[in-house]
Amino acid sequence: MNTTPLAIRGRLVDIADADPVFPDQEPRLRVVDDGLLVIRDGLIQWCGAWDEGQSHIPTGCSIHDHSGGLVIPGFIDTHIHFPQLEIIGSFGEQLLHWLKNYAFPAEMRYGDKKYADRMADFFISELLRNGTTTAMVFCTVHPQSVEALFTAAEKHNMRIIAGKVLMDRNAPTDLLDTPESGYRESRALIKRWHKRGRLLYAVTPRFAPTSTDQQLALAGKLKQEYPDIYIQTHLAENKDEIKWMRQLFPERKNYLDVYHFHGLTGKRSVFAHCIHLQEDEWNCLQATDSAIAFCPGSNLFLGSGLFNLHHARKKKVKVGLATDVGGGTSPGILQTAGEAYKVLQLQQQNLSAAEALYLATLGGARALCLDHLLGNFTPGKEADCIVLDPQATKLLAMRSGQTQTIEELLFALMILADDRAVAATYVAGRLVHERQPKAGKSR
Repeated sequence: MNTTPLAIRGRLVDIADADPVFPDQEPRLRVVDDGLLVIRDGLIQWCGAWDEGQSHIPTGCSIHDHSGGLVIPGFIDTHIHFPQLEIIGSFGEQLLHWLKNYAFPAEMRYGDKKYADRMADFFISELLRNGTTTAMVFCTVHPQSVEALFTAAEKHNMRIIAGKVLMDRNAPTDLLDTPESGYRESRALIKRWHKRGRLLYAVTPRFAPTSTDQQLALAGKLKQEYPDIYIQTHLAENKDEIKWMRQLFPERKNYLDVYHFHGLTGKRSVFAHCIHLQEDEWNCLQATDSAIAFCPGSNLFLGSGLFNLHHARKKKVKVGLATDVGGGTSPGILQTAGEAYKVLQLQQQNLSAAEALYLATLGGARALCLDHLLGNFTPGKEADCIVLDPQATKLLAMRSGQTQTIEELLFALMILADDRAVAATYVAGRLVHERQPKAGKSR
C-alpha cells in the first residue's frame, strides 16, 4: 500500500451511487469542473472543488495538476484473456475455428515460465497504458501462467481477479488437465493468492464444451469450500457453440443450466457474452445475482452476434464492459465503449456517454461485487483513477473544442480516442503510467 499522500487536481467526472440498473433511470454524472482528490494510504480521503479542498491537502503532499484533463475512475475490464494479447487481430475466423487456429496454439506457450513471466509484464503494462486499473482475467491451463500474472500485477498493487483455466476435454492434449488435477492446482493457487493484497481468485472453466460434468462438479466444490472466490466462464457466445453444448449435455435444459446445476451461478459469478440467451436463462441470472461481461468488440470481430443490453436492464441483471482480448481488437476500454455504442445502434437501441462510463467504472465494479471499494470517487474507496486528455490528437482536439457539454465530450472520447488519450494512470494512489511526464509540486 502506498502511504505517501497525493493530491490530484483536474476536472473530476464520475457516476453517483444512485443505482441505474432500472430501465427508466439514466446513470447520473457528477462533475466538478475544477476538482481535487486527496489520497492517503491508497484511499480517497477527500473529493470536491479545488477552492474548498485546499485546506485538506497535507503539508508536504505532492500535487499533480491535470487541469485541462478529465480525471475519472480507473477502467474496469470484466473479461479479458492474458495469453491472447499476442494474437489480437488474427484474421478471419468465427469462435470455434478461431480457438483451434489461434487461441489454443498461443496458450500452449505459457507452460514456459520465463515466457509467461515476460508476457505477464507486457500484458499488465498494456492495461495500465490504456487506463485499465482492474481486470477479470483468464490465464491458461498452466498454473505458472497464473503465478506470472499475479506476480506482475502485485508489483503495481493492482486489483486483478484471475484463475487457471479448467479444460479436460475437446482441446489439444498439451492444454488439458483432469478433473482432479484442475481441482488440486486451483485449490493451491487459491490458498497462495486469493485476497493477497488486492488480488482475488476466480475458478475458471473455459466453457462448458471443454469441461466434463466431473470437472464442473469439482469447480462447484471449490466454490463451496471458498465461498468468497469468483467464477468466470463463457456463456451463449456463438450459435455453433450452443449446438455443441446441447450434444454434450443433453440432460440440461439450456446452456446456463449446465453451470447452475453444478453450483456455478450466483454472486461473484461472471458470464462473458450472453448473446443468445433463452428467457429462462435471463431469469436464472437475475434470481442468482449473477453478472454479465458485455464484450462488444469481440462479438463484432468474431461475428458472434449482438448483446441485448436493454433486455439486461429490463431483467435487472448486472453488466460490466469487457474488451475480451484477443477476440476483442483493443485492450482499451475507450475503444470498447465505442464498439458497444455500435452494437446497440444495430439493434435500434441507444448507449449514452453516461451509461458507457457507468459500464466501464461503477457498473463493472458492481458486476464484480467490488462497488464498495471501486467505481467512483466516494471517500474511503480505493484510489484508482485515470486522466483523459481531450487534446491528445489533432482530430480529438478539434472535435473536443466543438463540444458544449460534458456528455458530448465523453462521447467524442469514446468514439475517437485511444491509448494516446490516457495521460496518466494511478493505482491505489500511485502514478503507474504517464504519457508525457510532468513534475508535480509539493506544499
